Amino acid sequence: MDSLVSTEWLANEMGASDLRIVDCTKHLPGTGRDPLAEYEAGHIPGAVFMDLSDLVDSTHPVENMLPPAEKFASRMQSLGLGDGSRIVLYDDSAVKTSARAWFMLKMFGAHDVAILDGGIAKWKAEGRALTQGKESLRHRHFTAWQDDSNVRTKAHVLANLHSKDEQVIDARGAARWSGAEEDPRPGIASGHIPGSFNVPFTTLYNADGTFKDKAALKATFEGAGVDLGKPVITSCGSGVTACVLIFAMHLIGKDDAALYDGSWTEWGNDPDTPKAVKA
Repeated sequence: MDSLVSTEWLANEMGASDLRIVDCTKHLPGTGRDPLAEYEAGHIPGAVFMDLSDLVDSTHPVENMLPPAEKFASRMQSLGLGDGSRIVLYDDSAVKTSARAWFMLKMFGAHDVAILDGGIAKWKAEGRALTQGKESLRHRHFTAWQDDSNVRTKAHVLANLHSKDEQVIDARGAARWSGAEEDPRPGIASGHIPGSFNVPFTTLYNADGTFKDKAALKATFEGAGVDLGKPVITSCGSGVTACVLIFAMHLIGKDDAALYDGSWTEWGNDPDTPKAVKA
């Protein structure tokens, strides 16, 4: 299974015993949207709902940090996602939350994970079937395992300011990256990590919500000044759209990209971290 699958591919594979479809929609605060209610009102047949708001480290002072391996494995088992499953993720979120779910599943040991290109919006636009209510699958064993080699902490990023071993790419919109627009979270500074490049995650998609082709993805990163031959750390507001950058780089064969999980929520909230703005 490819890492990016089409609606046509999914429609043809539905019913396969090892296939698991997952709605992992999460919305930004203030949208007034309820992802679980939307899922129950209409989802791709067979899909279970992954609650990303619960898949966090509830003991960490920074919001939306990656959960412990045992908690993640337990939640996957209860969804019926287990060792040997082929997992297809989709969302209906403006911040493309399926990429965050993909990153976590890969980090915690799942091998066969894909994102549905265009998400449920494309599925609906093509007039494909939807199901209402809530799906429940038999529990399956998910081995608790963790590889955090592609995760960076604030200490890592601070050290990298001097070593410059890794490039930092920020997935936020240009106005927030430059500091022209205030951060929506109270108490969080404006601006960006010094030396970081800006590749807004929205620039990686076509108008219909599908990913750009490989050549266009490559051109988008290079056009922002990124050297694709060197390792990368991605950042955003709270570690969600940074995963879109990682997934897009994976699509073009670049797998040495790491996630700064605390992202600007952590960096911008610390008065001691250096911040840059662009006039």
